[in-house]
Amino acid sequence: MASRYIYVGIFALLILLLITCAVNSRRHYKDLGKTVSWLDIALIYPILGNAIIIIATRKWLALIGCYIYHIGMDFVIFELMKFTEAYCNGAGKKRKAPKWIKWVLLADAVQLLANLFTKHAFDIEWIVQKGQIYYILKPLAGQYIHRLVVYGVFIAIILGLLIMTIRASRLYRERYYIILAAMSAAGIWESYYIFSKNPIDHSMIGFGIFGVIAYYFAIHYRPLRLIDKMLSGIVSNGSDACFIFSPRGRCVWVNKAACILVGIYEENSEKAPEALEYLFNIKLHRGNWSEQHSTGSGESLKYYLFENRDVLNEKGNINGYYLKVSDNTKEQLKIRKELYEATHDRLTGIYTQDHLFKLIRQTIDVHNDTDYMVLYANIKNFKVVNDIFGNDFGDYAIRCFAEKIKKQFTSRCVYGRLGGANFGFLVPKDEFDADKIENALTLINVKRGSIKYPIQSQIGVYEVNRKEPDVPTMFADARIALTSIEKDDSARMSFYDDKLRNEILWNQEITTQIADAIRNRDIRPYLQPIADREGNIVGCEALVRWIHKEHGFLAPFKFIPSLEKNGMIAEVDKYMWRCACEILADWKKRGWDLFVSVNISPKDFYYLDVPKFIKSLVEEYDVDPKKLRVEITETVMVTDSDKVVSIMEEFRSYGFIVEMDDFGSGYSSLNMLKSLPVDVLKIDMNFLGKTDDEQKADTIVKNVINLAMELGMTALTEGVESIDQFDILSSMGCSLFQGYYFSKPIPLEDFDNLVIVKRKY
Repeated sequence: MASRYIYVGIFALLILLLITCAVNSRRHYKDLGKTVSWLDIALIYPILGNAIIIIATRKWLALIGCYIYHIGMDFVIFELMKFTEAYCNGAGKKRKAPKWIKWVLLADAVQLLANLFTKHAFDIEWIVQKGQIYYILKPLAGQYIHRLVVYGVFIAIILGLLIMTIRASRLYRERYYIILAAMSAAGIWESYYIFSKNPIDHSMIGFGIFGVIAYYFAIHYRPLRLIDKMLSGIVSNGSDACFIFSPRGRCVWVNKAACILVGIYEENSEKAPEALEYLFNIKLHRGNWSEQHSTGSGESLKYYLFENRDVLNEKGNINGYYLKVSDNTKEQLKIRKELYEATHDRLTGIYTQDHLFKLIRQTIDVHNDTDYMVLYANIKNFKVVNDIFGNDFGDYAIRCFAEKIKKQFTSRCVYGRLGGANFGFLVPKDEFDADKIENALTLINVKRGSIKYPIQSQIGVYEVNRKEPDVPTMFADARIALTSIEKDDSARMSFYDDKLRNEILWNQEITTQIADAIRNRDIRPYLQPIADREGNIVGCEALVRWIHKEHGFLAPFKFIPSLEKNGMIAEVDKYMWRCACEILADWKKRGWDLFVSVNISPKDFYYLDVPKFIKSLVEEYDVDPKKLRVEITETVMVTDSDKVVSIMEEFRSYGFIVEMDDFGSGYSSLNMLKSLPVDVLKIDMNFLGKTDDEQKADTIVKNVINLAMELGMTALTEGVESIDQFDILSSMGCSLFQGYYFSKPIPLEDFDNLVIVKRKY
C-alpha cells in the first residue's frame, strides 16, 4: 500500500517540477523557450495518467488514466518532434519532419479515443500484487497500432537527432549527446515496462527527468570547459593586447599581442604593464574605464583604445581586472576623415556653412570681451565665369579665392564657404582693416594655362551685436548690406545699418499689404490735369497714391521702388488701368471729352501681355482707345528698343495714343527718336536743369518742340510751375501742358469739381 502512494507522490513532484520548467521556459527570451514549455506540458499527461492508474480502485477510473496516458503519448511524441526540430535549428540546421507524421499521430489519438465505443484498442484487467489490487492494460489490435506509430516516430526522432549530433559542431555536440542519451534512456525504460507486466510504470520517472534535462540543456546550459578553451585561444592569439591583473594590481598574464605592443619578450611579460605606462604616458588602475590614446606622428601615427574592466565573483567581490588594448587606427582615421568632410568644404578645404555658424557662435560666446565684424562676400557674375570658361575653371577660381582668404586672415578669424560663390567671415574688430580687406579680396586675377580672368567680389559688413544670438541673422544683415551695392559695379564694400534694415522691413510690410490695399481701394488714382494753350483741361495723367490705414498718405517714392523690386508693381498697374477705364466710362456717360494717360512700368512686360490686357479693359468698359493714352518711359525705349517698338506699334494698331514720358531725363538720341512710333512727346522741364544762360535753355526747348512737331508728334511739357513758363512754352509752339501751375495731382472727386468749375467759366 505504501509503495503505491510513494510513486504517486514521486509522480506529483515530477509534475510540479515540469510545470515549473514550462513556466520558466515561456519567460525566457529564447524562441526555443516556447517549444520546451510545450514539451514539458506534454510529458505531464502520461505521468498524470499513470498516477491515476496506480491509485485507481475502480475500473472506470483506471480507464480514464489509460486514455490520458496513451493519448498523452501521442502528444509527447508530437511535441518531441517539434522540440527536436527547434533544437537542431539552434545549430543552424534547418530541418523539419514531414507534415504527414503529424497527421498520423492525430489519427492514432482519434482511434484510441474511439476505443470508448469500439473496444478495439485496449481493455484493462485487475491483478493482485503484494496483497494490493492493481489495474493493468490488456492490449488489443488498436493498441499495437498505437505502439507501432509511437515507436516508429520515436525511433525516427532518435535517428534524426543522432545524425544531427554527429554533424554538429563541437560547441553543440556535447548538449546533443546528453539530450540524445536522456531521450534514449526514457524510451528504453518505457519499453522495459511494457514487457515487464509491472502494474507501476517506473519509466515515468525517466519521462520527468528527461523533461527537466531538456529544459536545462536547451535554455540554461553552456559548455563552460569548451568555451573557456575557445576563449583562451581567442585571447591568446587575438590581435588585441590583453593584460590580466590580480585584485592587488599585479600582472598575472599577458598575451602575445601585448608583448608585441610594448616591445618585450614573453618571458619578461611581468614588465609589460610598466612598459605600457611609459609608452602611452598613462597610469593603469582598477575600475571600469575606457580611454583613447595615440603614439607616433605623421604617417606613423597610431590610435589605441584602452578598455579596463573589473571581474567580480557571484558575491560581488573583485577577483581581479583585465585591460584590453585595441588598435583602432583605421576607425579613428575614418572618423576623422568623415568629421573633416562634414565640417570642411570639399572644393576649398575651408569650413562649411553649418560648421562655420557653429564655430562663430562658440567664438563669440567664449571671447565675450572681444568685438567682432561679420563679413559676407560674393564673387560678382560668377555664372558668367562658368558659362564662358567652364566649370573646371570656375572651381579653380573658387579655390584661388579661398587661398587668398587663408593668406589674408589670421588664426583669430573664422571663415568658410556659404555655398556657390559666397563666403563668410568672423573678424575681430581690432583686426578689421576695411581698405586692406577690400584691396586683397575684391579683385583677384585668376590665371590657369592660357586663360586669365579677373574675378571681382563685393563685401557686406555687419558689426556683431551681442544681443543677437542667431548667427544666420547676422549673415542675413551682412547680406542686406551687400545687396545694397550689388548693382553698383564701382562699389566694393558696404556696411549694414538700421536704415538698411528698416528699408527691408518696410519693403516686407508693403509687399504683404498690397493685395488688401488694392482690394479695399486704399490704393487709388490721383489725377493731374493736362491743359491746352487756352488753359482748358483736356485730360489728365493718372498717378498712383496710397492712403494707408496706419501711415496715412504715402507718396509714390515710399512704395513704388519696393513694388518694382519684387514684381508687385504689375498688380498695381493693372489696377490703375482698370480705374482709368472706370473713370473714362463715367465721363462718357456725362458727355465729357477728356483723356486719361496711364503709366506702364518696365516690369509689366515681364509678367503679362500688356497690349492685350489693356485692350481687353477698353472693350470691357466700352471706352474709346484714343481716350486711354499709354505712357512708356524713355529708359525702356533705350534699353530694349526693338521689343518696345513692336509693342508701341501694337498699341497704335488698336487705336491707342502712345506717349514717350520723361523725354530728356535719360540718354535718348535724336536718331532713335525719328524711328519710334510715338504720338506724344512729353518734355521734362528738369531736362534743362539749373543754368545761368537762359537764352540757351530756351533755344534747346524751342528746338525740341519744333522737332516733335516736324516729326508729327504732339509736344507736352510737364513740370510747368508758373504763368511765365506757360506763356513762353505756348509761344514756342507747345500744345499741351502739365504741372503745378494748373494743379497738383488730386483725388477724382476734386478733379471732377475742377472740370465743372472750368466749364462754368
